[in-house]
Amino acid sequence: MLQPPQEFSVLGIPVHIVSNYPGWLLESLRQSRGAHVVTLNAEMTMQARKNPTLAQAVKNADLVIPDGAGVVLYLRWLMWQKVQRFPGIELAENLLQELGQQQTDTKIFFYGGAPQVVVKAKEFWQLKIPSLNVVGTHSGYHTLEEEQQLKQTLRQLQPQVIFVGLGVPRQELWIAQNRHLCPQAIWIGVGGSFDIWSGSKTRAPAWLANNNLEWLYRLYQEPWRWRRMLALPEFALKALIYRVTARGGI
Repeated sequence: MLQPPQEFSVLGIPVHIVSNYPGWLLESLRQSRGAHVVTLNAEMTMQARKNPTLAQAVKNADLVIPDGAGVVLYLRWLMWQKVQRFPGIELAENLLQELGQQQTDTKIFFYGGAPQVVVKAKEFWQLKIPSLNVVGTHSGYHTLEEEQQLKQTLRQLQPQVIFVGLGVPRQELWIAQNRHLCPQAIWIGVGGSFDIWSGSKTRAPAWLANNNLEWLYRLYQEPWRWRRMLALPEFALKALIYRVTARGGI
């Protein structure tokens, strides 16, 4: 029996805590229960507070995972929860590895990224785990006509695990609008994971990630993101205000 995840609120945006996220998703697959998975960080939290459509998509998701350090620290310091950060790319990798070990015929689909990037990401995983059944890929750069063809392909293939790497908030909104195409599938927004798997980019060194500084490495790789990074101090300020008012009994 699949237990519902424990839900908490991070500045009004839900986040779920379960003991084993990949295990929860594998059980969902076994029961043919579809799920929209969101990997929540501070930046997305602040976007959702300003974008009602994104906020609703997150609230309607079946599993919202604490991806970012800010969300984890919020849960630890303000909600007194013993929670560990679980980056979305690691969730996706763990799920793929589990499916490979079980040698199931689960159908997997990659959608997003540049044309060659998503193809190389598929090749990376098929070389790493030949038993994986990656039934198709589609670039995130396309015309409206090509998107309609993608939707028809998904209807026909009915993949059971669909990774969507379109970036926030586009991937969350796209999944919310289109998950009816494959109602029994696990849909996961994976951001720039295809770039990592294809070798186009690299993840932050472990010492940066372990010290909650992965955002700094991302900014080094993509300096154009600096405006989006302003959400981080804004998130910290909102959390501080919440803590002060909570202590005051408000």
